Amino acid sequence: MQALVLQKPGEFLFQSLPEPASPGPDEALVRIHRVGVCGTDLHAFAGRQPFFTYPRILGHELGVEVLAIGSKVTHVQPGDRCAVEPYLNCGHCIACRQGKPNCCRSLQVLGVHTDGGHRARMLVPAAKLHPSSKLNYDQLALVETLGIGAHAVDRAQLKAGESVAVIGAGPIGLAVMQFAKAAGARVVAVDISATRLDFCRAQLGVDDLVDANIANVTEQLEALTDGDLPTAVFDATGNPKSMQDSFVYPAPGGRLIFVGLVQADISFHDPHFHRRELTLLATRNALPAEFTGIIAQIERGLIDTGPWITHRAALPEVPAHFASWARPATGVIKAMITVPGD
Repeated sequence: MQALVLQKPGEFLFQSLPEPASPGPDEALVRIHRVGVCGTDLHAFAGRQPFFTYPRILGHELGVEVLAIGSKVTHVQPGDRCAVEPYLNCGHCIACRQGKPNCCRSLQVLGVHTDGGHRARMLVPAAKLHPSSKLNYDQLALVETLGIGAHAVDRAQLKAGESVAVIGAGPIGLAVMQFAKAAGARVVAVDISATRLDFCRAQLGVDDLVDANIANVTEQLEALTDGDLPTAVFDATGNPKSMQDSFVYPAPGGRLIFVGLVQADISFHDPHFHRRELTLLATRNALPAEFTGIIAQIERGLIDTGPWITHRAALPEVPAHFASWARPATGVIKAMITVPGD
């Protein structure tokens, strides 16, 4: 079996791997059909991804088919189509005991801390499979990205009618916008790309747009909120300057939610933070129930994944295309990889 391995920043190499063993009692053997490309993968390719070691098989946004199951597995069967929850948690640390497996003390994420889906077949813990008889592999591969946004919105505990700013209109920011709108919030998208801002309005129905290139962002947010500023601000950029700047955007008593991750220190002016009694939240990954809920919403037509995929490639073509997907001029929202079955 051939796997595409990121040997070091900027260098992919195909390598021959042995076929996976038969699944253990709690495992499943899956055939990978689709792999979504996200910012984590692009940062790893560029050498800027925290908690990352090389060589590594990338790929954690997966749409898969179950080929075989272990003796204790009952919720999926061979032939089922599934999304994969790629967060491998220990089950017994304090985070896991409190129902927060997404921030397990020894968490390993497929394609980040351990090898992922840039190959035809792999073993996964069967508990991490979320089946759907209705969704196609493209849709299933998008569930993990949507889960990041859903979890961020859940963390913020949005209320209907409140004003929300989302900084960064990449896939994670778009997912936040989608679920913020579903919560009944009035959403303002903030970005430096006119193309992405247009996508927010045309495809997601975002209420207002702020072009961070043309004027002071705070003044634009004040103008859109009758001088109040948004009560919740999500920064999904993974850019340290943007994250530091975002401390001035929430209204007094508001919340700032960091969805993006950056390998840097973030500082803020404490009197400003303190005077406004802001709440700062980090948000990491997603919870099992959010995967299940997102699949149900897509099945019921409440979430349209159609506009998301803008670029495609088969796995053998990925080395030729991958670097271009990180360039804004390419216009990538979500690139989707098709994995041949060998």
